[in-house]
Amino acid sequence: MRAMTTWAEFAAAEEDFAGRVRELFTARKHLTVATLRRDGSPRISGTELEFSDGEVWLGMMPGSLKARDLRRDPRLALHSPTLDPPEAAPGEWSGEAKLAGRAVEVSDPARTDEPHRFRVDVAEVVLTRVAEAGDHLVIETWHPDRGLERLLRR
Repeated sequence: MRAMTTWAEFAAAEEDFAGRVRELFTARKHLTVATLRRDGSPRISGTELEFSDGEVWLGMMPGSLKARDLRRDPRLALHSPTLDPPEAAPGEWSGEAKLAGRAVEVSDPARTDEPHRFRVDVAEVVLTRVAEAGDHLVIETWHPDRGLERLLRR
């Protein structure tokens, strides 16, 4: 079992990094969530998230396929909205953020007529951007048991 934490614990451990990731996730309203279908194949869907009370929250329409996926297998990955790097200055690109973890349903599973609400337990946070020089990628990853790591890729 992978180590998990709350968003608040992650943000306390890496305040600057968490701030940059949160900024990317909240830059636009819609982002992408990946869930696992019954047969184990991936499903990607549009979604919205909320940062509140030190947690990451997802809301879904009653009976949505992504909610059914998460009830069956709570593993998920979230991808921030993205823009292309500026051609003239790729190093000015703010990057893209990803978050992986497990969804914990806090809504009443018996209520099929009400929206689903899930809290996300964080297992991994990734931010990928172009270095200021524009000649390589900078990939920053954080895991509860390893902390923040940085990889340069040319």
